[in-house]
Amino acid sequence: MRNWIITGLLFVSSFGFSQELNCSVKVSYDQITAANVQIFKTLERSLGEFVNNTKWTTRNFANNERIDCSMFITIQSYESNEFQCTLQVQSSRPVYNSTYSSPVFNFNDKEFNFRYLEFENFVYNPNSYDSNLIAVIAFYANVIVGLDADTFSNQGGTKFLEGAANVANLAQSSGTAGWTQTEKKQNRYYLINDLLSNTFTPYREALYEYHYLGMDKMAENTKIAKENIVKAVQTVSKIHSVRPNAFITRIFFDAKADEIVSIFSGGPNVNVVELSETLNKVSPLNSAKWNNIKF
Repeated sequence: MRNWIITGLLFVSSFGFSQELNCSVKVSYDQITAANVQIFKTLERSLGEFVNNTKWTTRNFANNERIDCSMFITIQSYESNEFQCTLQVQSSRPVYNSTYSSPVFNFNDKEFNFRYLEFENFVYNPNSYDSNLIAVIAFYANVIVGLDADTFSNQGGTKFLEGAANVANLAQSSGTAGWTQTEKKQNRYYLINDLLSNTFTPYREALYEYHYLGMDKMAENTKIAKENIVKAVQTVSKIHSVRPNAFITRIFFDAKADEIVSIFSGGPNVNVVELSETLNKVSPLNSAKWNNIKF
């Protein structure tokens, strides 16, 4: 397990230091018919190297601590080196004493637009906005690290999320879609502001309860682990009482809905009547899934 709990210290094994992410980057260009596809293949390869070889934070990671994640880019239009895309970002983390990885973050960014010249160099400078391509990738890299840290200690990822907020603040002046509060309320601006808002602290608290107190205890005591996961869902529901249908609540269940159904579809049994009621209240869009929970 990643040792996020011992303050100020990181024990480094013989694996040595490494970057933070183990990321699969894919570029889909099926919608583009009148272009040389080599540029898309080059973009995919270059981005993969950039994401995995860049050090995004000041924390030292051992090779075996790198965070598994993926970035799936769908190119919707391409003309004169201008790309209009969507970006699906996902991350997961291993469950203690198992071979299973639990999903942490699953987000579809629908405003991923950038300019790219084939073979251009990618350089990340946390103190400047150099291109929207680099800014968006850096933003999500910091979010992934921050949320991963939150699963190991209560709100342990704050400084990494603040790194994402810094990227967002620098990018706002670019006028590029996805960074400002004047747009739709499901963009990068609202994502990072919600993650760092005291109003939505229960989301981050629930990540710790769900993963460290729940999933990581499954091998030790499955019943107690499942009860702690129920508590995590109840923690998320606190947001509903002040902000019904909140963006951040949807983000939680976009990552966890299928897993929650799987966890509570077999023994040992715990009281899931209240859990089902809570799930249907705070995430009605997933009601068809909640119907599969076993009573």
